[in-house]
Amino acid sequence: MFEASGTCNAITALENAAPGDDPTTICARKKRDVSRKHLVNMLNYLNFKDETILVNLKHSKYDTTITLKAKPQPCLDAKLECVWVQFESLEQKLKTYRYESFIVPDPHEPLHVKARLVDVTSQGIIFLLPDKCTELSSRRISRFRCSGVDALLIQNGAMFSGELSDFSPASFRILIECNPPQSFQWVVPESPVHLIFRKGQQILYSGDCAIIKQTCGHRKRSFVLKPLLSQIRRFKPKDHRSPRHRLVPSPNVVFDDPLTGRMVNLKVIDISGSGFSVEEREDSAVLMPGRVIPELRLDLANIFTFSCRAQVVYRLNIGEKNGKSMVRCGLAILDADIGEHMKLLALLHQASDENSYVCNKVDMESLWGLFFQTGFVYPEKYAVIEANKEVFRETYEKLYNGNPRIARHFVYQSCGVIYGHMAMLRFCGNTWLIHHHAAHKSQSLRAGLVVLNQISHAINDSHNLYSAHMDFVLCYYRFDNRFPKHVFGDFAHYLDDPKGCSIDQFAYFHYERSSECDQWDLSGAWNLAKSKPDELLEFEGWYSHVSGGLLVSAFDLDSGVPDDEELGGEYRKAGFRKERTIFSLKNGDTLKAVFIVNVSDIGLNLSELTCSITAMIIDPDDLPKGTLFSILSFLSKYYDYENIPVLLYPVEYADNKLIHYKKKYNLWILNVQESGAEYLGYMSRFHGRVAKY
Repeated sequence: MFEASGTCNAITALENAAPGDDPTTICARKKRDVSRKHLVNMLNYLNFKDETILVNLKHSKYDTTITLKAKPQPCLDAKLECVWVQFESLEQKLKTYRYESFIVPDPHEPLHVKARLVDVTSQGIIFLLPDKCTELSSRRISRFRCSGVDALLIQNGAMFSGELSDFSPASFRILIECNPPQSFQWVVPESPVHLIFRKGQQILYSGDCAIIKQTCGHRKRSFVLKPLLSQIRRFKPKDHRSPRHRLVPSPNVVFDDPLTGRMVNLKVIDISGSGFSVEEREDSAVLMPGRVIPELRLDLANIFTFSCRAQVVYRLNIGEKNGKSMVRCGLAILDADIGEHMKLLALLHQASDENSYVCNKVDMESLWGLFFQTGFVYPEKYAVIEANKEVFRETYEKLYNGNPRIARHFVYQSCGVIYGHMAMLRFCGNTWLIHHHAAHKSQSLRAGLVVLNQISHAINDSHNLYSAHMDFVLCYYRFDNRFPKHVFGDFAHYLDDPKGCSIDQFAYFHYERSSECDQWDLSGAWNLAKSKPDELLEFEGWYSHVSGGLLVSAFDLDSGVPDDEELGGEYRKAGFRKERTIFSLKNGDTLKAVFIVNVSDIGLNLSELTCSITAMIIDPDDLPKGTLFSILSFLSKYYDYENIPVLLYPVEYADNKLIHYKKKYNLWILNVQESGAEYLGYMSRFHGRVAKY
């Protein structure tokens, strides 16, 4: 039972009550008269929802008031019967208090009714409704009852537990219980507190608040608080963002509010791949900075839906619309199913440019035509893949058939003709490989830049999502290829920070399997075995000394022996093979080299960089060329074909040992968390410079 007492009447008591006393608290300014017909409809609506009216009683001798809750029964005409919600000490109250009026609660337009009393008992009360009642102005912001939400109040190392009683974005009330040796004297009202709302294992809000009021209980207290921040930072701030779009029609944000239990449905104002903004009426708002929405859905005309976990990051007053004060709130996408997120990106890229496609259904004949016509598949490369061309065709048919967890592609296409293409493969646990950049000669400049911008924005929009597994992106390019040198290599030099973006150069050649594989003897001082954590730690120290780059982190070698089972499982689900084994070569107790054996389906990468051996030579002076080739001969057992691609580091070792190699590849690695926004800005400036010519 709700009960408010004091020296003023019930309406004024409700008006002056602290936030949280009741979510339907009102002020007494009249707005307009309301007919009995409308009143009856409202009372029946309350009965339908199994909710209550507030009955105001005044003491017969003293100027004090109480408010009791009663459930209205179905109402047909002027007669209204109600049942009291609770009956404790009710008979005594009815002896000393007299009925005055009742309130029909509503968050926006509550009704004040001065009905004639017909009868009152300890079970219920009966009224005769007037011809008219008065509509009252509600509080500027409605508060909503809450249940089942835990509240943690933290200040200066002291933590108190309780529950959230009622809520609005402007203020909320929590009920706290003090357990000895705790004392409410530990709470300093003048200092901010940190507040956490939690339901089960889900954190629904976290933020700094000011204490507005508190009661004086010794073991239990009610605290009224207001949030202090209008904006929070969930992620590292970015100087360059992906564009925001105003879609027509615009999607709706729909979610079941875990704090209030109500369904919320708001119109999206603008949207990008990393977040969106909405507007809501200030008097019925539910969003505030720090709020987490565990399950939120974007719904576009019941055709396109996107589900995600989101958090409110800012709240702004934007003035009035249609006579109502409005606020705009920005929400950041915290995580989403990566397949659904790619569909969202595909929609937004189409909104930017109708010829830009993301992970679309590709005409494979048009794609292969692009690869050959642009020289991406040049004669020497085709000579390597020709023997397995049918396998390559089958692999690409599967790869381009909706596997966003391991593969993505970006296409510039007009009238069914593909003019530009770029793709990504998930290479390691949290690393993606950029490859297959090709553009048609007739539109090579525009198409090539468009797909580059597509992939840059997609990286920027995706990397904060855990499900994207995108801490790093990398690509291999020939050191003498001018275009990737400008878009990748020049950025590394511009940034001048190998922990943000690094380049390592490798010699690339094919090892031809031979009978030496069966003759090689592992006995003696040389020993090859699967790498142990201490060996990889030593390798990390060596690489940091000679390069200082990102290879160890991007290849997931800085956490002991990596677990590749999760990534291998994703490939198997999609019908592909992806395995990796790491070997250490030692002479006695001294580490001489580390070999990374990547095994995958033929054709995942046209240069077979995903199905190759990476040889990292730690001691170039004490590793004979013959020993290296003996190791390669042994490792060739992991492959089903005769010519195995090898990436050898450092290149100087190959030069000094007179190892013949076909080309040099630069391995470019970007730390997306640290430098992704800088790269997006660099690409935007690069695109602007090129577009002038």
